[in-house]
Amino acid sequence: MRILLLVFMGALSLLAESASGVKWKAPAAWKVSPARPMREVTYAAPAATGDKEAGEVAVFYFGPGQGGGVQANVDRWIGQFPQKTGAPRTSKTTVAGMAVTMIDVSGTYGAAGGPMSQSKVDKPGFRLVGAIVEAPKGAVFFKFTGPSKTVAANEAAFQAMIKAITKE
Repeated sequence: MRILLLVFMGALSLLAESASGVKWKAPAAWKVSPARPMREVTYAAPAATGDKEAGEVAVFYFGPGQGGGVQANVDRWIGQFPQKTGAPRTSKTTVAGMAVTMIDVSGTYGAAGGPMSQSKVDKPGFRLVGAIVEAPKGAVFFKFTGPSKTVAANEAAFQAMIKAITKE
């Protein structure tokens, strides 16, 4: 992962990120979280009014041919919601000439108990909005999870980030 940083009058601004031959720009309101295993970058999306927890946008890239197929990942993400609110929705689109699979699922999220943890913590009232970009050097996975209200408040920014992805 390459991160270009600009320091201006003591402020640190994130300009652009890239992986697998694609570039994206995270919304200014999202803050870069500390590095985590297996992730290119993780962002904290601001909590909606009344929510106690921020949203998390994790970006994964495992290398060419790595990380499993698109459908296997969609199925795994859906499976992380043992109790769903409504039917999961998937759709396909094209961004910068690349296939993108979108997913939206809500309900009780079986979140990992911590980094590299096998234990799960059930989080009711959560939502996952994700995008799998079939990039030039392998799939890039954008997984946005959080309280439903927080995800809804940041969903337009997430969608705009995905639609603005470009090839390097």
